[in-house]
This record gives sequence, C-alpha cells and structure tokens, in this order.
Amino acid sequence: MQRKQKAFYREHDGPKTQLRRSARIEGALTALLIFAMGVCPAMAQNIEELAPLRFTLKQAVATALQKSREISLARLQYETSRQEAGLTRSQFLPNLYTGSGVAYTSGFPLLAGGGAPALFNLTYNQELFNLPARGDVRAEEQKAEQQRLTIDAVRDGVIQRTVSAYLELAKVRRQFELLRSERESAQKILDYTRQRMQAGYELPIEVTRAQLTAAQVEQRLAQLEDQEETASDQLRLLLGLEPDQTIEVTAESIPPAADQTISNLVEEALRNNPEVKVAESERAASELRLKGERGGYWPTLGLIGQYNLLAKFNNYDQFFNKFQRNNFIVGVDIKIPIFASRTSASVAFAQANLTASRMQVESKRAQISLDVRHKARQARERDTGREVARLELELAQQNLQVLQSQFQQGRASIRDLEMAQLDENEKWLAFLDADLARQQAELDLLRTTGQLAQAFQ
Repeated sequence: MQRKQKAFYREHDGPKTQLRRSARIEGALTALLIFAMGVCPAMAQNIEELAPLRFTLKQAVATALQKSREISLARLQYETSRQEAGLTRSQFLPNLYTGSGVAYTSGFPLLAGGGAPALFNLTYNQELFNLPARGDVRAEEQKAEQQRLTIDAVRDGVIQRTVSAYLELAKVRRQFELLRSERESAQKILDYTRQRMQAGYELPIEVTRAQLTAAQVEQRLAQLEDQEETASDQLRLLLGLEPDQTIEVTAESIPPAADQTISNLVEEALRNNPEVKVAESERAASELRLKGERGGYWPTLGLIGQYNLLAKFNNYDQFFNKFQRNNFIVGVDIKIPIFASRTSASVAFAQANLTASRMQVESKRAQISLDVRHKARQARERDTGREVARLELELAQQNLQVLQSQFQQGRASIRDLEMAQLDENEKWLAFLDADLARQQAELDLLRTTGQLAQAFQ
C-alpha cells in the first residue's frame, strides 16, 4: 500500500518538480546575462582607458598648451590687471550715485560731516581733464600689457618642457631597444668565453671581464628604465593624462635655429624676447607716469551734478526765506594749483623710476644679446659633436660589416663579431645622446630668440 502511494506521489509531483527546475534554470540564465551585460562594458571601458595614446610632437605641444594650469593662471592674472586698469579709468567715466539723508534735526538743518538732510539725493561726477590721473590710467594699461607678455613667457616655458620631455622619452625608448640587443650580445660573449675556459683556451679573468660587461649592460638598462619613467611622468603631467596612461611617441627633430647668422639671431631676440618686451613696457609705463605727474602743475576739470529732495520737517522754512522741495545743481569743478609740494615730490619720484627703468632695459638687452651669442655657439658645438658621433657610428657599422664577412669566411670568432655588435650599439647610444643634446641646445636658442612658439605652430 505504501509503495503504491509513493508511486502515486512521484507520478503526480513529477511535472511540478520539472516546472520548478525549469524556472530556476531560467532565473540563473537571466542573472548571468544581466551580469555579463554589466561587466562587459566595464571591461571594454577599462581596455579603452588603458589603450596607449599616440602623439606627434606638435600634437603634444598643442595638448600641453590647452591643458596647462600655468597658462590658465597667467591669463587670470592678465584679466585681473585689465580689470585693475579699468578701475583706474572709471573716474573718467560717468559716475551716478543715489541715496537718502533722512534725519531729524533740531535747529538749523545740518548733517554730520556737512551737507543738508534730504529725503532723496542724486549725485553725478566725472573727471574731464586730470593729467596725473590720466597718467596713472596709462601706466596701469602698460602693467596689463606686461602681464600679457608674461603669458607668452609662460607659454614658451610649457612648450620647452613639453618638447624636451617628448624628445627625451623618444631617445630613451630607442636606447632601450639597443640595450636589449646589447644584452643578448653580452650574454653570447659570456657563454662563448665560459665554453673556451672549460676547454682550457681562456683564463678565468676573461670570464670575469665578460660578466662585468653583462652586468654593466644590466645597470644601464635599470638607469634607462628610471629615465623612461621620469620622462613619461613629466610628459603625462604636461599633457594632463592619468598616471597609468601609456604614451607612444615618435622620433622627430626640431627646426634648426643656429643656421642663421649671429647678428640675425640677436636682432630676433631683441625684437621678440618676452623679457625684453616686459622691460620695455615697464619703461613706457614709467614715461607715462612721469608725463602725468608733470601735468599736475596744470588745472583739473571735472563735471559735477546733484539733486536733493528736501522735507519741511527739517526746519528749512524757519531758517530760509523760501522753501523749495526740489533742488539741483549742475556745473564744472575746476582746481588750479598754486603751490603743490606733492606734485614736485611726485615728479622727482617718477623721474627716478624712469631712470631705473631705462637702465633695466639696457641691461636686459645686453644680457639677452650675450645669451644669444653664447647659446648660438653652444648649439653649433653640439651640432659638431653630433656629427662626430655620427661618423663614429658609421665607422662602427662598417667595422661590423667587415667582421661579418670575416666570420662567414672563418677568419673571425663569434666573440669578435659580438664585440663589434656591442661597439656599434655603444656608438648608437652615444649618437642618440649627442643628437638630443643638439636638439636641446636648439630648443634653448629658439626660446631665447622668441621663435619657439612660431616653430611649433
């Protein structure tokens, strides 16, 4: 009887159990699908974020200029200087004020500090002719111009650091490739020397010498790894990238500036160098300020106007023959200096500032001229050093070709061949260092002559 009941229950519960199992499987598949839809875009986003970014030299410069906080700060400071000049200029523009001087008076109508109590007042003033104030306005405008020139100097600094970091990174990565090849050659020499020592053809000192060469290669690889990380971090910072973003660069050259004559370079520097322009702008501001202070001996002329709405409860009708509620005045305010000690002192002070500014301009021009001549000679020296390194590399390559031919003829050993390969790699490393030194010298010369931004536009 019990067996029949169990069979009956299994027979009737089977379809329900299958339905429950099917529902569980469908729920698990749905959850898995939702999870995959959420995870896959995240994985794709991470892959996209970690994808390397490739920049040309001009693209890197443009990106650095666009994202530079230093340039943004310099522009804000320039805008502040412009607003400050506008504040000084506002006294020559219409100025209209309104207010009220409602007060209870006992006796004669009088306000604290002078004036008359009024329900409502309107005041207007505007400077028309005031040479000292006009000189201050023009001097402030020159200060704003100096801040604009500072933006150019900051921009040139960003360009120079970006180009230098870019070229450094390209050079280090090229040297990495050469040192990896040099590591293979050093290891082959070490293995070959060990075999010959075991065969009794070499002394142990030769093995030690080969080990030292391999260790030196590893040391230089570690140093280059640190240089690559430093250059990458600096370039990422200038480009506004994430700290783990990979950057791909290409080997490029900057336009040479030392090909011009020194006289032309000096002329370009005196005309375009931001430091010279700032000094000349300061001199112009001092001249304008002195001209304005000398105008202090002349009269000043201003336009004034005032309207007052008066009230009877201030006892005007008790102290004046006639009370009038609406009162206004319009006219000019003229001041004629008769004896102004302050004007004489201001003129003397402005004259001293102008003398100092002129000396500063001459000193800056002489210093820039000296710097350009020195940097032009240095750039040419670096260029000759690069040419020497190129010829040494070419000689090492030709020597390697000779040894390869001798090795194929059985007249040279594998160690001789690998030693020639090591020598060629060393000459390559020296050439890359000399080329970077030459480009950095050209970069410094371009900045001094004020041609840096033009070269990378």
